[in-house]
Amino acid sequence: MVLSTKDNAPPQDKFWNSLSLLCLGFVIITSFFTYFYRYDYPQAPYWDENYYITDAQRELNGIFYMQIHPPLGKMLIALGESLVNANESDAQFLDTEHAGEFPKDFSFAGYRLFPALLGWLAAPLLFLCLLLILGSPLLATLLSFLIIFDNALIVHSRGAMLDSPLNFFVLLTILFFIVLTKLKSRKRLFLWLSAFTGIALGLAITTKMNGAFLLLLLPAIFWHMRKERRNALTSLFLIAAGFCITFISVWQIHLSRMEVIRPTLRDRGMYLASDVYKEILSEGKQSSLLSFPLMLRDHLRYAPYYNQGIPKLDLCKPDENGSPPFLWPFGVTAINYRWASAGADTYRYLYLVANPAVWLLGFSGVVFSAVYLFGPLFFTAKRTREEKERRFLAVTFLGLYGGYMAAFSIMDRVHFLYSYFPALLVSFLLLGIVFAEASAIGSWKLSEERKTLIAMLLACLIFLSFQIFRPFTYYEPITNDALGRRAIFRLWNLRCVGCEKPSPLVRRQCDA
Repeated sequence: MVLSTKDNAPPQDKFWNSLSLLCLGFVIITSFFTYFYRYDYPQAPYWDENYYITDAQRELNGIFYMQIHPPLGKMLIALGESLVNANESDAQFLDTEHAGEFPKDFSFAGYRLFPALLGWLAAPLLFLCLLLILGSPLLATLLSFLIIFDNALIVHSRGAMLDSPLNFFVLLTILFFIVLTKLKSRKRLFLWLSAFTGIALGLAITTKMNGAFLLLLLPAIFWHMRKERRNALTSLFLIAAGFCITFISVWQIHLSRMEVIRPTLRDRGMYLASDVYKEILSEGKQSSLLSFPLMLRDHLRYAPYYNQGIPKLDLCKPDENGSPPFLWPFGVTAINYRWASAGADTYRYLYLVANPAVWLLGFSGVVFSAVYLFGPLFFTAKRTREEKERRFLAVTFLGLYGGYMAAFSIMDRVHFLYSYFPALLVSFLLLGIVFAEASAIGSWKLSEERKTLIAMLLACLIFLSFQIFRPFTYYEPITNDALGRRAIFRLWNLRCVGCEKPSPLVRRQCDA
């Protein structure tokens, strides 16, 4: 593949036309049916819903608790239940941190509302990012198939869990970042975009600490505007202000609402609260901003304490669901979230399994963007302004991807495949940059029409792969033989009920 030295992207004022709006509408409608349609099915819990629904019920009832993750995701899960109000009672699990058996008439429609909604709306956000990178509505639409039809993203987003809101806020932050760098000459809009970038960053980090990798965008902004240092410092100040206001507001709302102590919970319902914090609770001063720093400190201290109790990745366990980060780009390891019998040799599964076409294309975006960036070490070329901007984005996004993966690689606790989602989304953007910059494959010149044709073929491959793995995403009946034919990569450890075989990663015999 040869990367272009000539810019073919249309001017920015041509991005927003009738075709762009039509393509955006297509993405919104299509992703509605993959992410949001019948999102409350099945009416049964899976994976970490047993934890987050209990947290959401504590949010609804003002119960004091501490958790490893920041509060925004759980607040959104609780807000959905409050809006839908599909259950007569939201107090079944106040005395436990892990919900056991759910009532037969329990509705998940409210608890899953915002994760499913934000999973759906993440697709148009990716489309807008790709549109700004590529300048072509058709190419942006076809590459949006990466998120619209990824089985792993879909099945996880339809559960009452935190990763879907995180994905949405990650893409929202990156979208504001891209627009910010493109419109820095429009002073008033530039100031607003800086503030919105900080707000989106705050929303991501208060959903899950994984979102902290987005802080790498700040030095990128400073570098991009290094010749306009005053504007750069102004932008960083507004980003910091937007972030601090959002961060403090989310935590303050969360902390001020926890008024009830439940003695049946950990440490008689006090968790790791210090004596001063206990006094604040007993005097009902948790709404005071003067108490905020100490309360926040105690809650942030709980995360490393909780992490100490999380086991390390143990490949000696035959049923280990975790996997090392360096294998995540290849979909390792698939996780059986839930299963139920549907007849002889037939079962329904909710399986976290990657769409192989999507994940391999994303990883190819990482590889080829690295080739693109290292190319100038071997040749020089005069670059246009648009190419320089895309090169800056490639460096930034590759830094985000590498920083995210490096952070997880140095952690010794077990992590699961869905932890790769933020990096996966960044890989889609890197693939978009590769499409924008590629000018030839060997001797075959890549015109815009040929790029669109290639993207159409890849979109068809993505959709076909999605359909093959569809039963695992929507809890549809599938036979053991049909499942076996879909286990195309042994390291996935995709296996049927009653066909227990240890993953090739797992060693049967381990040293003591």
